[in-house]
Amino acid sequence: MIVIGGEALVDLVPDPSTADGELGPLHPLLGGGPYNVAVALGRLGIPAAFFARLSTDQFGDKLLARLRDSNVDVGLVQRGPEPTTLAVVGLAEDGSARYSFHTEGTAAPLVEARELPDDTQAVCLGTLGMVLEPGASVYEEVLFREAGRGRFVALDPNIRADLIADADAYRARFASWLPSVGLLKVSDDDAAWLADGGDVLAAARDWQRRGPAAVVLTRGADGLTAVTADGEVSVPGVRAEVADTIGAGDTVQAALLAWLHRHDALAADRVRRLDRAQWEQALRFAAAAAAVTVSRPGAEPPWATELAW
Repeated sequence: MIVIGGEALVDLVPDPSTADGELGPLHPLLGGGPYNVAVALGRLGIPAAFFARLSTDQFGDKLLARLRDSNVDVGLVQRGPEPTTLAVVGLAEDGSARYSFHTEGTAAPLVEARELPDDTQAVCLGTLGMVLEPGASVYEEVLFREAGRGRFVALDPNIRADLIADADAYRARFASWLPSVGLLKVSDDDAAWLADGGDVLAAARDWQRRGPAAVVLTRGADGLTAVTADGEVSVPGVRAEVADTIGAGDTVQAALLAWLHRHDALAADRVRRLDRAQWEQALRFAAAAAAVTVSRPGAEPPWATELAW
């Protein structure tokens, strides 16, 4: 089983008919980076559990129902009376998204520590779950603890800079995680932020040397690059009619984990042994999965039947 830890929230997405410069209807769509990863894994037929705190409000009920409908184990989900975290989304002409978050006093950061199931094979963490306290410290402890137990750890920082009060402190904390991480997935924009404006590929090589078996860079329509000890492997993006890019990177992370699970490679030493052809296969699968997601409004990952394995 893969346990995914982090926030679930509701994206408030503008109606596509809204004219420039005007306020229009906002449509509530279920999301949150780790939540999207869990949904995508469940839909791809991979045993997955979501470790998070959800509100008991109507949004929380809907978030929980969608997990169940997507075949995700909800035994680690906690509930509380605090409201659901909200993200107001702004969409550019190319479908790219920017976010403003409403997190104060919401349920997501109040997750409490739990022991993970005995059949946990891997842990996937990231996004606001690694930023918003006190939950960030809970998930950080899970990262170190489970890595110490020999479980595979995947991380997607998915940077939301507006919520990071001290950039240097976060970068130092990120560096402390790397020796415990087996797979680091990061967008080129996030990599540039983490590298404080430095060269992205050089930064990815440095991060890989500090611990991860592989660092995967997502580059939007330009595709994906895996940085390993043996060098770099790149594949182009898959052409798609873009509705928006919400959840694209989360789908990449889920698809990579699904591919590793299916090929019995969900361990750092096995990831290190993957050859170029295997990386190309894994990256192409992830790119194809992301292309399905961007073709649909909101974070709507594909089901296994929609992809060629």
